[in-house]
Amino acid sequence: MVYAYIQDVPIGDELYWKIIDNLGPEPIAGSLMHLCVRDAEGHLRYIDVWESEQACTEAFAGRVHAAVDTAFGGHRPSTEPTVQRLDVLHATGALLDQRAPARAGTG
Repeated sequence: MVYAYIQDVPIGDELYWKIIDNLGPEPIAGSLMHLCVRDAEGHLRYIDVWESEQACTEAFAGRVHAAVDTAFGGHRPSTEPTVQRLDVLHATGALLDQRAPARAGTG
């Protein structure tokens, strides 16, 4: 089953785009989808879907934290914004592989 979460981030557009630029154009291994949306109050929120929680953890350790650290001028905040894990009941779509659609409890 995929790993998905929502994360409200305390940054603005300019810093967000610095992070994206620092990540580079290559796809991040294990990332199925990343959305950055603006909530009703104008704050940024990430909605991320990964192949697995382990793929997410490895991507943050290998690439994401380095890109964020660089965007913050080498002084990335010591704590992460809270991650709200989503309980995925069903996942299907072009971003997923061609296997049968995933259902909760079926892997």
